[in-house]
Amino acid sequence: MITVGEAVIRCLEKEGVDLVFGYPGGAILPVYDALYSAKGIKHVLVRQEQGAVHAANGYARATGRVGVCFATSGPGATNLVTGIATAYMDSVPVVLFTGQVPTSQVGTDAFQEVDIFGVTMPITKHNFLVKDPAAVPGVIKKAFHLARTGRPGPVLVDLPRDVTGARIRFDYPDKVELKGYRPTYKGHPTQIAQAARLISEATRPVLLIGGGVISAEAAAQVRRLAETIQAPVAATLMGLGGFPGDHPLFLGMAGLHGTRCANLAITNADLLIALGTRFADRVTGAVEKFAPNARVIHIDIDPAEIGKNVRPHLPIVGDVKQVLEALLLLLSPRKNEEWLATVAGYRRDYPLSYDRTGGFKPQYVIERLSALTAGESIVVTDVGQHQMWVAQYYTFKHPRTLITSGGLGCMGYGLPAAIGAKLGRPEKQVILVCGDGGFQMTMSELGTLAEQGAGVKIFIINNRRLGMVRQLQEFYCNRRYSAVDFAFCPDFAALAGVYGIPAHTVETAAAFDAVVGEVLGREGPVLVNCLVDPEENVLPMVLSGHGLDEAVDS
Repeated sequence: MITVGEAVIRCLEKEGVDLVFGYPGGAILPVYDALYSAKGIKHVLVRQEQGAVHAANGYARATGRVGVCFATSGPGATNLVTGIATAYMDSVPVVLFTGQVPTSQVGTDAFQEVDIFGVTMPITKHNFLVKDPAAVPGVIKKAFHLARTGRPGPVLVDLPRDVTGARIRFDYPDKVELKGYRPTYKGHPTQIAQAARLISEATRPVLLIGGGVISAEAAAQVRRLAETIQAPVAATLMGLGGFPGDHPLFLGMAGLHGTRCANLAITNADLLIALGTRFADRVTGAVEKFAPNARVIHIDIDPAEIGKNVRPHLPIVGDVKQVLEALLLLLSPRKNEEWLATVAGYRRDYPLSYDRTGGFKPQYVIERLSALTAGESIVVTDVGQHQMWVAQYYTFKHPRTLITSGGLGCMGYGLPAAIGAKLGRPEKQVILVCGDGGFQMTMSELGTLAEQGAGVKIFIINNRRLGMVRQLQEFYCNRRYSAVDFAFCPDFAALAGVYGIPAHTVETAAAFDAVVGEVLGREGPVLVNCLVDPEENVLPMVLSGHGLDEAVDS
């Protein structure tokens, strides 16, 4: 007989968990007491619970494994909520364990009691409030199965204090059966055959790849499809890395701040093959103007996404990798020379560009990082203008090399996610590109970074303001700038020094070039505070109510 707290740790060992991010408290004490004796699981003590869930997210995104975090009841649990929503919107497999007040006190407004089961119901793939101690191992097995299968997502397990303190006979199930939960992995053969026919009839095909390509490990199949039918490829923000960024068929990111060539290709396509994307508003622009000339094939493992935003001519529910493997058997190599020449004209006539005169440009920072790392690093971003510049100017060649908050757009994500990514993939260089606003939201995690000695290279794109909001106010509020300038912004280099992290402040491209090579070559964490032109905008930009072909460039 062992305590349920000990059983939780044994369950994690059975699932192959090697890293847990968390913050202890009274309600989850039995789990932490059991963790004290665990041999194969490392615990990373964050500085706030939001840091734990973002770090678990970054770990999961970088490794393809399930991220795990612990928190106590009440404020510990509620501090997870933003991170849970982030993981839910971006389909990231995370299992979260929260302590809860004893079952006899549930519903009494006991000290540090919050109904986290009810709070998180809309933002988890599934959640559990476990009141039977003997049920805990089976619940944990289900939690991991749900998190990693089908469309991945976060699963929460809420454990009352008397449950984790109870003693049970440990038995971890080998298999799990969930009534009504049977994700569809293989697409319907008739639908796949129809897709092959539509492809054979198309003269202007375009592939649009989303985060589902990354989750399904389908990058190789996407490349084979594109090369077989000679179709150009555009990516959503979450799909970047799912197709080599230096491939001649790649057009860049599509959507609100997408490249003109990607957006024009989608607008003028006669067939759009959408792979693992949910057609979010930041991708489509005005949905009634989206791909107006194209028949749409939509392949996604989640049937709820089919037809939710864009009505497809041919829906295929299934795992992108398995569907493409079946589809490729039905396709013959073809050429689309005229169409590819047209798309090459878009690329030539509308390249990404910025004014290289004047001040220190943020785009230059990203360009240099891309060149110096040959696009081989894992790049983590926070949210804002810098995020879009990374998407535009960094050449991602491999899956799981861009880690960012896409659906929720959560400022404060970057630093803890970078820590999780580096601890999950210590052999890889991990670069964090962050804005001054987002960095200040979770900069206490510098303590976690220093404590772990994680070699994250931090580049703060510091324009001393909330740049994306300022840009929106420029376009939508007639330059009435409200609450976007920081009257006080800390000296981030000095702050890093307090944590024992080497740091530089640079104000010119020449100064940046003088330090960046040495920074990237160092062991351990380093911070570079880049004081960039505060008036720079992310362009092109598709304004509200406009189609993708109506972007503004100035």
